Amino acid sequence: MVLKTTELRVADYMTPNPISVGPEFPFQDAIGIMEDKGIGNLVVNEDHAVKGLFTEREILQYITSYGEIPEIPMKEVLLQAFTGISLNATLVSAAKIMILEKARLLVFVNKKLVGIITASDMLRGFRKTGINPSLDKVISTKIYQCKYDDSIIDATKIMDEKRIGSVIVTKNGAHYGIFTERDLLVNVLANEVDLKSKVGGYCSSPLITTKTGIGGNDAANLMAEKKIKRLVLTDKNKIVGIVTARDVVDAFQMAENL
Repeated sequence: MVLKTTELRVADYMTPNPISVGPEFPFQDAIGIMEDKGIGNLVVNEDHAVKGLFTEREILQYITSYGEIPEIPMKEVLLQAFTGISLNATLVSAAKIMILEKARLLVFVNKKLVGIITASDMLRGFRKTGINPSLDKVISTKIYQCKYDDSIIDATKIMDEKRIGSVIVTKNGAHYGIFTERDLLVNVLANEVDLKSKVGGYCSSPLITTKTGIGGNDAANLMAEKKIKRLVLTDKNKIVGIVTARDVVDAFQMAENL
């Protein structure tokens, strides 16, 4: 069944009742919850109000800075800002806010937190439309790489410095896999792996790619099928770009403005 974008509502695609922790909650325990629940965000409350979001990006930044999991509480972490939206908002309007304000989105009813909606949540809805927007304007063409034998901490330093969520991993001159913020959380930290270990042993492999020119809906379907948030694009077997779930959301919201 093909839906119109105006029929897609935040209420139908958000993740309800996001997990919240307090300001004294330990950084290490927050990592444990995210790994155990398979989530990428934790809401941090203080004085009965939302202070911000703790995400995989903060994990990357603090691990890189400390060289290990820091023994600090949430109140000492520089959290992600958020924007509150209505339960009845359309996915398109939510997508526009996410892109324009570069913010994470929390859903409130009468000032009470009832949900969170991410780029992946939005794509579940957009996939049900007949729209297949071009990705040409949202592709990141700057590709960062590291070698299989490079250390995990060296890979995180690249990601932190360049403010990116992944690096391509090469082995013997060929593309082997991709190391992401999620890999750091699930493959490395959850298993107490030494950060000096070879990054190639803990990346996602084989590398999932598709040809450049793929439309937004097709990309969203492939990402859902493979359970990935980043899709590498190739042209004549050469990597030419990468798109994230947020990039694909951007393509959908731009298509609505045409």
